Amino acid sequence: MSNSPAARRKARHYAMQALYQWHMSGSDINKIEAEFRTDYDMKPVDVAYFHEILHEVPKQLSELEAVFVPHLQGRALNELDPITLALLRMACYELKQRIDVPYKVVINESVSLAKKFGATDAHKFINGVLDKVSAELRSVEVNHRG
Repeated sequence: MSNSPAARRKARHYAMQALYQWHMSGSDINKIEAEFRTDYDMKPVDVAYFHEILHEVPKQLSELEAVFVPHLQGRALNELDPITLALLRMACYELKQRIDVPYKVVINESVSLAKKFGATDAHKFINGVLDKVSAELRSVEVNHRG
């Protein structure tokens, strides 16, 4: 139960799947979390990070969507597939609330998950949206040339 990069990566992987399940089924977050903890080997996962993302994203849904909706390149929120939606919500949460995580890590992890689970070229769309969101939320970090 470490917070190594690999453990965080696994936490994001499962959190994205759990948020997808929550979006599609409307099931209770605690029930979904319990299922994941039972059905998957959580030893290599940063479980605290998984828990945080899974519970905080739904709590802050409207605030998170307000961050990325202006950057959807003319698309409506309801036009996004559930994987893209889960990844954008999760990434915006991290960009907004977890300044300990470099913005480039947030983008790279989201793009990587989109390549694995998303629709064709979803990773390009997500990258474009998150670049704009990062410039807005993390302007000091993005503009720092060090």
